[in-house]
Amino acid sequence: MSSTTPQSGASEGSAAGGTPDSAALLGDALRSTRIVAILRGRSGEHVDAVVDTLVDAGVRCLEITMNTPGALDAVRGAVERHGTSAKVGVGTVRTPEHVDRAAEAGAEFVVAPDTDSDVAARVHARGLGYFPGAFTASEVTAATKLGATAVKIFPASLGGPGYIRELRAPLDDIDLLPTGGVTLDLVRPFLEAGACGLGIGSPLLGDALDGGDLGELRRRAHTFLAETEAAA
Repeated sequence: MSSTTPQSGASEGSAAGGTPDSAALLGDALRSTRIVAILRGRSGEHVDAVVDTLVDAGVRCLEITMNTPGALDAVRGAVERHGTSAKVGVGTVRTPEHVDRAAEAGAEFVVAPDTDSDVAARVHARGLGYFPGAFTASEVTAATKLGATAVKIFPASLGGPGYIRELRAPLDDIDLLPTGGVTLDLVRPFLEAGACGLGIGSPLLGDALDGGDLGELRRRAHTFLAETEAAA
Protein backbone atom coordinates (compact mmCIF):
# COMPACT_ATOMS: atom_id res chain seq x y z
CA MET A 1 0.00 0.00 0.00
CA SER A 2 1.19 3.49 -0.67
CA SER A 3 1.99 5.83 2.18
CA THR A 4 0.32 9.15 2.89
CA THR A 5 1.45 12.10 4.95
CA PRO A 6 -1.02 12.64 7.80
CA GLN A 7 -1.94 16.10 8.93
CA SER A 8 -1.19 17.53 12.35
CA GLY A 9 -1.53 14.96 15.12
CA ALA A 10 -0.64 11.92 13.07
CA SER A 11 2.55 11.29 15.00
CA GLU A 12 0.95 11.48 18.42
CA GLY A 13 0.38 8.07 19.98
CA SER A 14 -2.18 7.44 22.69
CA ALA A 15 -2.24 5.13 25.67
CA ALA A 16 -5.72 4.07 24.60
CA GLY A 17 -5.68 3.15 20.93
CA GLY A 18 -3.01 2.64 18.29
CA THR A 19 0.58 3.75 17.88
CA PRO A 20 2.27 5.80 15.16
CA ASP A 21 2.99 2.52 13.36
CA SER A 22 -0.65 1.39 13.30
CA ALA A 23 -1.25 2.42 9.70
CA ALA A 24 1.84 0.56 8.46
CA LEU A 25 0.93 -2.57 10.42
CA LEU A 26 -2.63 -2.37 9.17
CA GLY A 27 -1.33 -2.13 5.63
CA ASP A 28 0.66 -5.32 6.15
CA ALA A 29 -2.41 -7.14 7.48
CA LEU A 30 -4.58 -5.93 4.60
CA ARG A 31 -1.97 -7.02 2.07
CA SER A 32 -1.92 -10.50 3.60
CA THR A 33 -5.60 -11.27 2.86
CA ARG A 34 -6.88 -8.18 1.01
CA ILE A 35 -10.24 -8.41 2.78
CA VAL A 36 -11.77 -6.29 5.51
CA ALA A 37 -14.72 -8.27 6.87
CA ILE A 38 -17.55 -5.91 7.85
CA LEU A 39 -19.66 -7.04 10.79
CA ARG A 40 -22.91 -5.10 11.02
CA GLY A 41 -25.64 -6.86 12.95
CA ARG A 42 -29.14 -6.21 14.22
CA SER A 43 -28.04 -7.99 17.38
CA GLY A 44 -24.65 -8.41 19.01
CA GLU A 45 -25.44 -11.92 20.23
CA HIS A 46 -23.39 -13.78 17.63
CA VAL A 47 -20.59 -11.30 16.93
CA ASP A 48 -17.97 -13.06 19.05
CA ALA A 49 -18.55 -16.41 17.36
CA VAL A 50 -18.45 -14.81 13.92
CA VAL A 51 -15.18 -13.02 14.72
CA ASP A 52 -13.61 -16.26 15.95
CA THR A 53 -14.73 -18.15 12.85
CA LEU A 54 -13.43 -15.52 10.44
CA VAL A 55 -10.03 -15.30 12.12
CA ASP A 56 -9.77 -19.08 12.24
CA ALA A 57 -10.52 -19.14 8.50
CA GLY A 58 -7.69 -16.70 7.78
CA VAL A 59 -9.33 -13.26 7.66
CA ARG A 60 -6.92 -10.76 9.21
CA CYS A 61 -8.84 -7.45 9.17
CA LEU A 62 -12.22 -7.10 10.83
CA GLU A 63 -14.48 -4.06 11.08
CA ILE A 64 -17.25 -4.08 13.69
CA THR A 65 -19.61 -1.21 12.98
CA MET A 66 -20.49 1.32 15.65
CA ASN A 67 -24.22 0.78 15.07
CA THR A 68 -24.04 -2.93 15.92
CA PRO A 69 -25.43 -3.48 19.44
CA GLY A 70 -22.56 -4.04 21.88
CA ALA A 71 -20.01 -3.11 19.21
CA LEU A 72 -17.34 -1.74 21.54
CA ASP A 73 -17.54 -4.70 23.92
CA ALA A 74 -17.18 -6.96 20.89
CA VAL A 75 -14.11 -5.00 19.78
CA ARG A 76 -12.54 -5.35 23.23
CA GLY A 77 -13.15 -9.08 23.21
CA ALA A 78 -11.86 -9.53 19.67
CA VAL A 79 -8.66 -7.63 20.49
CA GLU A 80 -8.13 -9.71 23.63
CA ARG A 81 -8.60 -12.99 21.77
CA HIS A 82 -7.03 -12.19 18.41
CA GLY A 83 -4.97 -9.04 18.80
CA THR A 84 -1.75 -10.81 17.84
CA SER A 85 -3.16 -12.38 14.67
CA ALA A 86 -5.77 -9.94 13.35
CA LYS A 87 -6.42 -6.22 13.13
CA VAL A 88 -9.72 -5.15 14.65
CA GLY A 89 -11.37 -1.83 13.87
CA VAL A 90 -14.60 0.08 14.27
CA GLY A 91 -16.80 1.11 11.35
CA THR A 92 -19.51 3.72 10.82
CA VAL A 93 -17.38 6.22 12.72
CA ARG A 94 -18.90 9.67 12.19
CA THR A 95 -17.73 11.91 15.05
CA PRO A 96 -14.53 12.58 17.03
CA GLU A 97 -16.30 11.07 20.03
CA HIS A 98 -16.78 7.84 18.08
CA VAL A 99 -13.03 7.82 17.45
CA ASP A 100 -12.30 8.19 21.16
CA ARG A 101 -14.63 5.34 22.06
CA ALA A 102 -13.12 3.13 19.37
CA ALA A 103 -9.58 3.84 20.57
CA GLU A 104 -10.49 3.18 24.19
CA ALA A 105 -11.95 -0.18 23.17
CA GLY A 106 -8.60 -1.13 21.62
CA ALA A 107 -9.42 -0.65 17.94
CA GLU A 108 -6.45 -0.27 15.60
CA PHE A 109 -8.33 1.48 12.82
CA VAL A 110 -11.59 3.24 12.07
CA VAL A 111 -13.73 3.23 8.95
CA ALA A 112 -16.03 6.13 8.10
CA PRO A 113 -18.82 6.55 5.54
CA ASP A 114 -17.48 10.00 4.65
CA THR A 115 -14.41 12.20 5.01
CA ASP A 116 -14.47 14.68 7.89
CA SER A 117 -11.54 16.84 8.97
CA ASP A 118 -12.48 16.77 12.66
CA VAL A 119 -12.72 13.00 12.63
CA ALA A 120 -9.42 12.74 10.76
CA ALA A 121 -7.64 14.96 13.28
CA ARG A 122 -8.87 12.84 16.18
CA VAL A 123 -7.93 9.61 14.39
CA HIS A 124 -4.36 10.79 13.95
CA ALA A 125 -4.16 12.12 17.50
CA ARG A 126 -5.12 8.63 18.62
CA GLY A 127 -2.60 6.97 16.29
CA LEU A 128 -5.14 4.83 14.46
CA GLY A 129 -5.42 3.68 10.88
CA TYR A 130 -8.02 5.64 8.90
CA PHE A 131 -10.31 4.46 6.09
CA PRO A 132 -12.57 7.41 5.19
CA GLY A 133 -15.33 7.06 2.63
CA ALA A 134 -15.25 8.83 -0.73
CA PHE A 135 -16.41 8.33 -4.29
CA THR A 136 -15.27 11.03 -6.71
CA ALA A 137 -11.68 11.87 -7.61
CA SER A 138 -11.95 15.14 -5.69
CA GLU A 139 -13.24 13.34 -2.60
CA VAL A 140 -10.50 10.71 -2.84
CA THR A 141 -7.84 13.40 -3.08
CA ALA A 142 -9.30 15.28 -0.13
CA ALA A 143 -9.32 12.11 1.97
CA THR A 144 -5.70 11.45 1.09
CA LYS A 145 -4.69 14.96 2.15
CA LEU A 146 -6.27 14.21 5.53
CA GLY A 147 -3.96 11.22 5.99
CA ALA A 148 -6.07 8.25 4.90
CA THR A 149 -4.43 4.84 5.27
CA ALA A 150 -6.58 3.84 2.31
CA VAL A 151 -9.69 5.46 0.88
CA LYS A 152 -12.93 3.50 1.05
CA ILE A 153 -14.77 3.80 -2.27
CA PHE A 154 -18.42 3.59 -1.32
CA PRO A 155 -20.73 2.40 -2.67
CA ALA A 156 -18.44 0.47 -4.99
CA SER A 157 -21.35 -1.27 -6.69
CA LEU A 158 -22.32 1.98 -8.44
CA GLY A 159 -19.22 2.05 -10.60
CA GLY A 160 -17.89 -1.48 -10.39
CA PRO A 161 -14.33 -2.52 -11.23
CA GLY A 162 -14.26 -0.27 -14.29
CA TYR A 163 -14.71 2.79 -12.12
CA ILE A 164 -11.81 1.75 -9.88
CA ARG A 165 -9.64 1.31 -12.96
CA GLU A 166 -10.56 4.80 -14.16
CA LEU A 167 -9.86 6.36 -10.75
CA ARG A 168 -6.52 4.60 -10.55
CA ALA A 169 -5.36 6.04 -13.87
CA PRO A 170 -4.66 9.55 -12.49
CA LEU A 171 -4.55 8.52 -8.81
CA ASP A 172 -2.25 5.51 -8.99
CA ASP A 173 -0.42 6.48 -5.80
CA ILE A 174 -3.57 6.28 -3.65
CA ASP A 175 -4.79 3.02 -2.12
CA LEU A 176 -8.46 2.35 -2.82
CA LEU A 177 -10.69 0.00 -0.82
CA PRO A 178 -13.95 -0.69 -2.70
CA THR A 179 -16.79 -1.37 -0.29
CA GLY A 180 -20.49 -2.02 -0.76
CA GLY A 181 -21.85 -4.67 -3.10
CA VAL A 182 -18.59 -6.60 -3.46
CA THR A 183 -19.81 -10.09 -4.31
CA LEU A 184 -17.65 -13.16 -4.87
CA ASP A 185 -17.66 -12.77 -8.65
CA LEU A 186 -16.35 -9.20 -8.32
CA VAL A 187 -13.42 -9.95 -6.01
CA ARG A 188 -10.92 -10.71 -8.74
CA PRO A 189 -12.09 -7.94 -11.13
CA PHE A 190 -11.85 -5.30 -8.40
CA LEU A 191 -8.37 -6.40 -7.34
CA GLU A 192 -7.17 -6.66 -10.91
CA ALA A 193 -8.50 -3.13 -11.49
CA GLY A 194 -6.05 -1.90 -8.86
CA ALA A 195 -7.89 -2.05 -5.53
CA CYS A 196 -5.56 -2.58 -2.56
CA GLY A 197 -8.22 -4.60 -0.78
CA LEU A 198 -11.97 -4.99 -0.40
CA GLY A 199 -14.50 -4.23 2.30
CA ILE A 200 -16.99 -7.10 2.30
CA GLY A 201 -20.10 -7.43 4.43
CA SER A 202 -23.19 -9.49 3.69
CA PRO A 203 -21.81 -11.42 0.69
CA LEU A 204 -19.22 -12.87 3.09
CA LEU A 205 -21.17 -12.87 6.36
CA GLY A 206 -24.46 -14.19 5.01
CA ASP A 207 -26.80 -14.87 7.93
CA ALA A 208 -24.02 -15.65 10.41
CA LEU A 209 -24.71 -12.59 12.57
CA ASP A 210 -28.31 -13.79 12.90
CA GLY A 211 -27.17 -17.20 14.15
CA GLY A 212 -26.56 -18.84 10.79
CA ASP A 213 -24.31 -21.83 10.18
CA LEU A 214 -20.71 -21.02 11.14
CA GLY A 215 -19.45 -23.88 9.03
CA GLU A 216 -20.95 -22.17 6.00
CA LEU A 217 -19.35 -18.90 7.07
CA ARG A 218 -15.97 -20.61 7.25
CA ARG A 219 -16.51 -22.08 3.79
CA ARG A 220 -17.43 -18.67 2.35
CA ALA A 221 -14.38 -17.09 3.97
CA HIS A 222 -12.11 -19.71 2.42
CA THR A 223 -13.75 -19.17 -0.96
CA PHE A 224 -13.36 -15.37 -0.82
CA LEU A 225 -9.75 -15.67 0.30
CA ALA A 226 -9.02 -18.10 -2.53
CA GLU A 227 -10.35 -15.52 -5.00
CA THR A 228 -8.02 -12.85 -3.61
CA GLU A 229 -5.08 -15.21 -4.02
CA ALA A 230 -6.08 -15.93 -7.61
CA ALA A 231 -6.13 -12.24 -8.54
CA ALA A 232 -3.23 -11.09 -10.69
